Amino acid sequence: MLVKIKNWLLGDERQSGIPKHDFNLALGALLVEIMQADQQLQPQEQALAIKLLKTRLNLSEQEANTLLEEATSHVENAIDLYAFSKAVNNQTSSEERIEILTLLWQMALADGEVDNHEEHLIRRIAGLLYVTHEDFIVAKLRAQKT
Repeated sequence: MLVKIKNWLLGDERQSGIPKHDFNLALGALLVEIMQADQQLQPQEQALAIKLLKTRLNLSEQEANTLLEEATSHVENAIDLYAFSKAVNNQTSSEERIEILTLLWQMALADGEVDNHEEHLIRRIAGLLYVTHEDFIVAKLRAQKT
């Protein structure tokens, strides 16, 4: 019993389903969450997710595809966004988290419009990443310029 409590308090990776050190998987999962938020998976969204993962994480096309598949599987089994945001928070600075929010906005904009569900989800993620409202807006504006 004490071991379970200790593991829970320490954020044992078996509890969350995401290894503590796996930032790449967490980033991929957040992108997948935004792709799926409007219930309409568009080809341009998947292409953008692959491009963002390749660019941001220096991955090959095959590595990005594999990561996206693995992230999709984790999203399907996740009960909330906490595990993904925790993995990101543990390995990024505040500026990097704003950069990640910009990537999420780019994903939301990939099909030409931002659905209300996408915006709501990005707001929730911004809160979990401890990004201020001002920086939330900065990230959105940056994404709109790209």
